[in-house]
Amino acid sequence: MDSQKIHMNGGDGPNSYANNSEYQKQLVGYSKKLMAELIEQELDVGIINSGCSLFCVADFGCSVGGNTYLAVQNIIKAVENKYKSSELDQENPQLQVPEFLVFFNDLVQNDFNTLFNYIHGNKPNYFTTGIPGSFYGRIFPKAFLHFAHSSMSLLYLSRIPEEVLDRNSAAWNKGRIHYSSSGAAKEVEAAYADQFRKDIQAFLDARAQELVPGGLMTIITLTILDGVLPSDSPMAINFTILGSCLQDMANMGIMSEEKLDSFNLPYYYTSPMEFETLIKTHGCFDIIRFEKLPTPLRQVVIDVQTAVLSVRVVTEQLFQQHFGNDITEELFQRYTEKLDSHPLLKDDKYRTDASYFVFLKRKTETSEPES
Repeated sequence: MDSQKIHMNGGDGPNSYANNSEYQKQLVGYSKKLMAELIEQELDVGIINSGCSLFCVADFGCSVGGNTYLAVQNIIKAVENKYKSSELDQENPQLQVPEFLVFFNDLVQNDFNTLFNYIHGNKPNYFTTGIPGSFYGRIFPKAFLHFAHSSMSLLYLSRIPEEVLDRNSAAWNKGRIHYSSSGAAKEVEAAYADQFRKDIQAFLDARAQELVPGGLMTIITLTILDGVLPSDSPMAINFTILGSCLQDMANMGIMSEEKLDSFNLPYYYTSPMEFETLIKTHGCFDIIRFEKLPTPLRQVVIDVQTAVLSVRVVTEQLFQQHFGNDITEELFQRYTEKLDSHPLLKDDKYRTDASYFVFLKRKTETSEPES
């Protein structure tokens, strides 16, 4: 799986990510007040170099649609309020609200055209630019950014672990499409976990170099609760159902067994404890807040079509790249039928996932990670 080709469904049609990401949108909303409070508390208004009045923000894994716009608006409003309140401080009589330059980052295949049509249709009060590339490496010069943001992006691995595709490996994931799928060997999960650890290390290394000392970063990520088996998580059940649909199609000769055995989904769902430990071990950031957010759509009865679309918009491109465009409609029709007969959407016992808001501050006294 080429990590450089992972992207959401583009455009603004009925099967687009832009129109089927209410879950992600609600998480941005839930974090708004908390983020504003922490920016007021932690942002040093002297963070901008003397003689410069530009405050640089980056959204890593921006995708397409309104969610990234809302997140950036929340950040800028909170930073503006911090500067305005600091203007009243007699120690900062010359302080002014800076201008803002926002970088929207995602992989090159992201639908930046639809994204910028949306953003500029809303007449933002900041300068904007798109910057394609993997956020698991350096994208900006050293000490360039003042604020970094990433929402629901770090669950995407940079690559599928080689072991799960190796027929001679104990981690070979034959007949399954994810480490959480029912019956997957423990070595498969270990391979995914190791890749996630490497990816988070690379992400934090890059951001530690790009952020100015004292720079801030917010992360929103989906986890499974500590102590919950991956196979019991909601997404695991979805992936197991999808895998069974592909297996049925392979049994019918629609695709080959070899084609199925060479496909795995590049998602890893960390636990709160694992994620917090990785950040602490890295050592370049202070964890200012690590807090569970309310669960989106908790009080809503989700119909099967809405549930299918929410999965389809984030996985369809992966299926098409590997199996071809011809299988898509049949795959998701089979998935709809199987999901409709499963209690996943009707029983709260399956809601074992949780989203966390993480607020980090770049340490000023630590050495830089290697380039």
